[in-house]
Amino acid sequence: MNARTAWIDAGAGVAGDMLLGALLDAGADPEVVRHRITSILPGEVAVDIGPTRRAGLRATRALVRSTAEDHPHRAWADIRDLLAHGPLPPEVRDPALRVFGLLAEAEARVHDVPADRVHFHEVGSWDSIADVVGVCAAVADLALTALVSGPVALGSGRVRTAHGDLPVPVPAVLELAVGRPVVAGGEGELTTPTGMALLRGLTEQAGPLPAMTVEATGYGAGARDVQGRANVVRVVLGSPADRPAPAAGELVVLETNVDDMDPRVWPGVLQGLLDRGAADAWLTPILMKKGRPAHTLHVLTAPEGVAVLQAHVLRATSTLGVRRTVVSRHALDRTWTRVTVESAPVRIKMGVDDGLIMHAAPEYEDVAALAVDRDLPARQVLESAVAAAEAAGLRPGAPVPRD
Repeated sequence: MNARTAWIDAGAGVAGDMLLGALLDAGADPEVVRHRITSILPGEVAVDIGPTRRAGLRATRALVRSTAEDHPHRAWADIRDLLAHGPLPPEVRDPALRVFGLLAEAEARVHDVPADRVHFHEVGSWDSIADVVGVCAAVADLALTALVSGPVALGSGRVRTAHGDLPVPVPAVLELAVGRPVVAGGEGELTTPTGMALLRGLTEQAGPLPAMTVEATGYGAGARDVQGRANVVRVVLGSPADRPAPAAGELVVLETNVDDMDPRVWPGVLQGLLDRGAADAWLTPILMKKGRPAHTLHVLTAPEGVAVLQAHVLRATSTLGVRRTVVSRHALDRTWTRVTVESAPVRIKMGVDDGLIMHAAPEYEDVAALAVDRDLPARQVLESAVAAAEAAGLRPGAPVPRD
């Protein structure tokens, strides 16, 4: 899977419908999103999607409206059951449960009640479910592997709620904002609990626009058109900028022991770490206390990648903590060239020292793709690629070929 990142600019605030509009504007399939929402709330809602302007800026408005005369009153326990057993694929269901779980925990702390008894007054149940499911469906449809959010504008002033007059940001938003960079950003309620829960549940870090090759942008409109300030959420989609492989110098190894995960999950965890910039990721089988079989997950990364990769480990596995060890590494320079196999190019990766080839090997992803395309055994294509590399003089001790 190719890595694809989204940066969320919430400098004017964020609500569920604004983030949904931005992702749709960036290319998420409206029919896919509509289907996911209406499948979980049949007969209750419709989603209107269309262009609009905010302070002269073009944007997409995603408006979830009621199509039912009355909606059932749902507590968190009801919503959790609805999402868990509804017709949602795992890539939509799991993040939606995570987002709503964070929202329920924040409301529970604010009102000092058990999370299962939380009723979403200001959030509302049907429209919040639609926003959360819609955003998660859009993220899945866009095949996003990592999301980053910038500083969030929360607003200022006061707002009337079911619990009376409250200061902005409302308590649930502040609970969800712990550990995140925020600013006031203007007058009124700029960020809703649902919007903040989506950022907390879906983004793995907060920070400036990461290095990437920009592929698409999207603007999602809020309900109000505020004079002098575009009331929009902006998303920037792209692939991570090409980075050279970490060479000699300081790196970090993240490690954790896990003994309670289905082993079928591990390949996806490792690929997810590599997609997010890990220099390497691997497993070691171990025996834990009382003779329990387990695995140690190891992740090698440059220091600047620790936050994103640690967050992914905590999200993608069942571990409760991650160890960090600073290590040093000496690495050969790496370069690629191509040979022709079955009339198609196959990359050859070379380890180089002082202008001489130390190692040369075909890139297995190219080999596997060519084997599928030509309906050949991967072993046969690999042998042909090795022979082509030898014929081209790509062998240990030989000079690196010039382009």
